[in-house]
Parts: sequence; C-alpha cells; structure tokens
Amino acid sequence: MGKTMATSGSESGLLRHLRRFVDDRRGVGAIEFAIVAPLLLMTYIGAFEITVAVTMSRKISRASSTVSDLLTRTETTNKTTLDSMKDVTKNIVAPFSQDGYSLKITGIAIDSSGKATVAWSRDQASAVPYPKGTPVTLPTEMDAKGTFIVRTEFSVPHTIFLMAPGLASNINKINLSKTSYFRQRTGTAIACGDC
Repeated sequence: MGKTMATSGSESGLLRHLRRFVDDRRGVGAIEFAIVAPLLLMTYIGAFEITVAVTMSRKISRASSTVSDLLTRTETTNKTTLDSMKDVTKNIVAPFSQDGYSLKITGIAIDSSGKATVAWSRDQASAVPYPKGTPVTLPTEMDAKGTFIVRTEFSVPHTIFLMAPGLASNINKINLSKTSYFRQRTGTAIACGDC
C-alpha cells in the first residue's frame, strides 16, 4: 500500500507539472513569431523580386519599341546607325545591366500581295541574323501590304537573386524579351545602303 501511494503521489506531481507547462502562455508569442516571421520575410522578398522583374520588363519593352520607332522615321539607314541602337537600349534599360542580351533589328519589305521578306538585318554583334530575302511570318493581327516594317527583337536575361541565391544558373535566370513591329513613316521603304 505504501508503494501505491508513492507512485500515485509522483504521478500527480508529474501531472501537475505537465498541466502547469500546458497552461503557461509566456512562450507562445515567440513560437508564433518563429513560425510567421520566415513567411513574412519570404513574402516581402518575393514582392521585391516581382517589382524588379516588372520594372525591367517594362524597360525592355520600351527599348524595343524605341529602336523600331527611331529607325522608321527616315527612308535610309546604314550599319553604323543600326550598330548604335545597342547604345540606345543600354541607356533605356539603365540602371539594369543588359549583359548577355540579344538584339536583332530586321527591315521587312512587304509586297502588294502581303508576302514579307527580309530586306536587311543586324544584331548586337554586328552580324546578319537573317539573310536577305528570307520569308517572314508576321503576326496575324498585322494587316500590312505594300509597306515596310522594322522589327526589333530584344531579349535580356534576368537573374533572380534573393529568392534563389544558391540555385543552379539555369533555374534562377529568366529571359525577359519583347518584339516590336513599326511601319515606316515616310516613303515606301527604308533602305540600308551598306547592309
């Protein structure tokens, strides 16, 4: 009988300590903070990354459109002018870097039947990305016949820094790109004399 009393007294003491531990609310705030703080931090960093990517995407879109717009203001162009367009994109994309970018500028002649072919082209490396006379497929919503169009394809790799700092380079990089089409403003074509 003496053993039973001792066991039951120690059990009731253990239960009392356990109940006191369960009823104690002093550490609840710290535990909740430890659970919620990383989620809040990830949300904040994610919002920052999205904002940066959207801002850069808008700049890339503006740069592509500006190149096409500038080239359609005259009836002639040349290699020097086309090569200077990379400086235009660099200034528009600033303060972001355009390291590893791709810029392809193409003059597209469209005959009266709607057949589109490359008249001239130039890329960021001063090379010819599309040979003269190559057929071009225009977007379906673009109804252009007997005219001349300047197409600018501009793509810049964007690195996601904060959300994935240790991931492989092919996972934390996305390409932000824009292709713009502008019709010539004067004349019937934009000739490139030395292309």
